[in-house]
Amino acid sequence: MIHRRYLLLAPVLALSACKGGQSSSEQAAAPAAAAAVQNPVDPATAGTVTGSVKFAGNAPKPTKISMSADAFCKTAHTTDVFTNDVVVNPNKTLKWAFVRVKSGLDPAIKFPTPAEPAILDQVGCMYTPHIVGAMTNQKIKVRNSDGVLHNVNARPASNPGFNIGQPVKGMESERSFASAEVMIPVKCDVHPWMSGFIGIQDHPYFAVTGDDGSFTLPNLPPGDYEIEAWHEKFGTAVQKVTVGAKESKAVEFTFKGA
Repeated sequence: MIHRRYLLLAPVLALSACKGGQSSSEQAAAPAAAAAVQNPVDPATAGTVTGSVKFAGNAPKPTKISMSADAFCKTAHTTDVFTNDVVVNPNKTLKWAFVRVKSGLDPAIKFPTPAEPAILDQVGCMYTPHIVGAMTNQKIKVRNSDGVLHNVNARPASNPGFNIGQPVKGMESERSFASAEVMIPVKCDVHPWMSGFIGIQDHPYFAVTGDDGSFTLPNLPPGDYEIEAWHEKFGTAVQKVTVGAKESKAVEFTFKGA
């Protein structure tokens, strides 16, 4: 009986050893594959596109928001609050423009999904920031920093939407989008003046303009590109640019008012 038991165990042990050998080979190969994915662009040749989104003409008069319908929202501010749809900076540039590489990237390049989530916060009954950029499948952390109920209603055209209530201060919810889309509107059903947008790309070459209207798209592989600037009131504008190895190219967009 003892000899028979050993005979039965022998092929099992051999099979286990064989599997162990395969796992070791696969594990040995995994780091190389992961490293290739984590660094899909050669830093020795990568270039940069910088620029700004300018505004020409007369800046529209800001629209004051009345928050008198909600006591918390009203007392959260000591000064007047205005809509974010058109914000002209002191240097005659536009804040809250979404700039991206529209075309020109090699479709064979697969960019890793960022581990850090993008943040869409609600502060003083306003979305902060007004425009959020994220990659496909990247987590978007929706946070309520207010002591009042907010309802976050995202209505994409190419992705499943979401509609979540956040009644508690500090509450956080995570969502993501699998397909690229410019842009996804976000509204609060409780406070109708609250609005924002989420831009989703399958690559990391996007930016949102801030208080000086500038943007930077770093680590671009050499190539011919279309760069697009999107604004919720003025639509889109496209510029073509050729980026050589280690080159830095400047691109300017101008949207016109009345």
